[in-house]
Amino acid sequence: GGGVFLQGWAGGYPEIVKENELFERYYRELGIVPPGEWDAFMAALREPLPATLRITGYRSHAKEILHCLKEKYFRELQDLEVDGQKVEMPQSLSWYPEELAWHTNLSRKILRKSPQLEKFHQFLVSETECGNISRQEAVSMIPPLLLNVSPHHKILDMCAAPGSKTAQLIEMLHADMNVPFPKGFVIANDVDNKRCYLLVHQAKRLNSPCIMVVNHDASSIPNLQIDVDGRKEILFYDRILCDVPCSGDGTMRKNIDVWKKWTTQNSLQLHGLQLRIATRGVEQLAEGGRMVYSTCSLNPIENEAVIASLLEKSQGALELADVSSELPGLKRMPGITKWKVMLKDGQWFEEWKDVPSNRQTQIRPTMFPVKDEEKLKAMNLERCLRILPHHQNTGGFFVAVLIKKSPMPWNKRQPKVHQKLPQRTGDTEVTATNSDNGSDCITEEPILAENEESKKMQGLQNSDAEQSKKEGVCGPPPSKKMKLFGFKEDPFVFLPEDDPLFLPIQKFYALDPSFPKMNLLTRTQEGKKRQLYMVSKELRNVLLNNSEKMKVINTGIKVWSRNSDGEQFGCAFRLAQEGIYTLYPFIHARIINVCIEDVKILLTQENPFLSKFSSETQKKVKDMAMGSVVLKYDPDPEKPDDLQCPIVLCGWQGKTSLRAFVPKNERLHYLRMMGVEVFKAKRKEEELENKTEEEVHPKLVQTEEGMDVEDKEHDLVTKMEAEIGEEPSQSPVESSAMEIENKIEDSDQASKSAATHLSKESKGTDTSNVKD
Repeated sequence: GGGVFLQGWAGGYPEIVKENELFERYYRELGIVPPGEWDAFMAALREPLPATLRITGYRSHAKEILHCLKEKYFRELQDLEVDGQKVEMPQSLSWYPEELAWHTNLSRKILRKSPQLEKFHQFLVSETECGNISRQEAVSMIPPLLLNVSPHHKILDMCAAPGSKTAQLIEMLHADMNVPFPKGFVIANDVDNKRCYLLVHQAKRLNSPCIMVVNHDASSIPNLQIDVDGRKEILFYDRILCDVPCSGDGTMRKNIDVWKKWTTQNSLQLHGLQLRIATRGVEQLAEGGRMVYSTCSLNPIENEAVIASLLEKSQGALELADVSSELPGLKRMPGITKWKVMLKDGQWFEEWKDVPSNRQTQIRPTMFPVKDEEKLKAMNLERCLRILPHHQNTGGFFVAVLIKKSPMPWNKRQPKVHQKLPQRTGDTEVTATNSDNGSDCITEEPILAENEESKKMQGLQNSDAEQSKKEGVCGPPPSKKMKLFGFKEDPFVFLPEDDPLFLPIQKFYALDPSFPKMNLLTRTQEGKKRQLYMVSKELRNVLLNNSEKMKVINTGIKVWSRNSDGEQFGCAFRLAQEGIYTLYPFIHARIINVCIEDVKILLTQENPFLSKFSSETQKKVKDMAMGSVVLKYDPDPEKPDDLQCPIVLCGWQGKTSLRAFVPKNERLHYLRMMGVEVFKAKRKEEELENKTEEEVHPKLVQTEEGMDVEDKEHDLVTKMEAEIGEEPSQSPVESSAMEIENKIEDSDQASKSAATHLSKESKGTDTSNVKD
């Protein structure tokens, strides 16, 4: 089933007939559609899904983008006719806060193919690439909204790829842009190593130091430990998003394949996995915490049956939250309380005792509704919500919001925590072993306060492990312990307290004493450190305490890049644009305030001479040493027609010139916001070559950021986004002519590492379980 994603809109595929007799028989019988609405329901399923987009909420630029969309791009669509169809004005989704989500009557295919829409399409692709908007299905925006996230929440996203919901969660952590390091974080997990790179790509656009991507089977994701005032405690999450793999029959409008492939078999096969994942989720939820369970399926076997079984075995530890007053404007159906089970040959069963023994592996007791009326009533299954496609022109979807009142009954009597104490190896990587190998982790969820045994255990500290912790290395798990799939990630090495590398940086940029240098990390253990990344203090705690049981794919945002030219001016590291908004509050030197005209020059010219800038800027630059600088634009409220949001750019001051170091799409973004026309219609022959600005300097692609994991990922991400049905994106490469000479030697190494990575990418992925 690898082709599921492509077919809906790659070539129209007229031969797929949108009929499935079994589907109709099944859902008519279950009565999930209100009387009299069946034909409208079926008709909606046969229509293509409207394109929807969401504006990244926390950016100071959100208002500017919204303004730009409404005043410019939407206006230009107003009187268009495409393929004989009149383009309607895009509408905001009434239930999404602050007009940040929009839908158009354009199908995604028309949007990509029609020349009249090319400008709008280029805008979407480019703004998506810099993380200012996300192309996301309307229904998929619901679960994060119902999680009710605050910036201090520890969040687990259990089945996170391809990552549009994860992006929403990250935004909620950064609700206040003035706090560079929120106390909360998101751990985004996916079982599929390749799809984890989609997550990395999605998260990277948002430049947050509070996200970590990990690669585990969600049904046995390990318990993590954190250090709380010198004691080891198990990490419980305040919020968990449990968007499980499902049969995806709510996605028929975009995954046309589902029409011919649909049978009840899929849901019977997935029910057990869905229940195991949800169970593992509630175990790791803090008391008082919220977990949202969701699927893009309409089937009660994957939905109410899973929730009812979970509630039943929780014996009162969980309850469904009543969210009927949340998201006003969203049309929803209540959860159902009665359903039957159907085999793929059309045979129905009303209760478990009717199932013949030869079918009892396929059909399980947990698939049937609860018989006991009292029990059923207490469950409040009607608090679940089902979204039907014809109500608001969306996909089909199911959501349940669970609240944890007390520990799960099977965790009340805690077993002893068995732990072999860490063994020191010659290497400084942390390689402790731990008897919790996933299979028995369901029984092991110590509620530490109630458990004397575990307190004793915390007292036993092993000095070798401590030593290794001090050196701050969080390596990948040793291979004998856990099979590593995909390519082995480099370790995450925190910068030692007394690293001589840091002093010149601190001095050059006059970093504030409050700067949390403990949180700086690199990905190299030996040799020159090329990139410095940063995570929040809370994620550092997670990384350092769990290296042996957690397979981390990526974390941290890049804040500095090595630049050999800088050395002679006193600092070998230049600022990286992706981390600048996090770093800026701590920088007190090398800041040049620029006016709007200066910004335009910086963004439109490759390496402009100083003489082109305003006299104020020239004055400021005169007294500064060469090297990396921060270019800051502050809006003037006296001039409301100018751009009204602050901009921070990384730049480089040469002898006679001043330039910005900004990836291409971000450059275009700022120019658009300033009202500069950046649209260039593609010529046919250009389309064939599909040249991007970067390819004009082919060397840069390899040399710049040569050691970075992202470049290895990029081809893969593009390939996979095609499968998932989002646009492939051009990876912007920041580049400096000054650096090229010094970097040629690195390029060999970079291309080697990329090659080894790609050669290991031969494993096929099965994408038959549709998500987003």
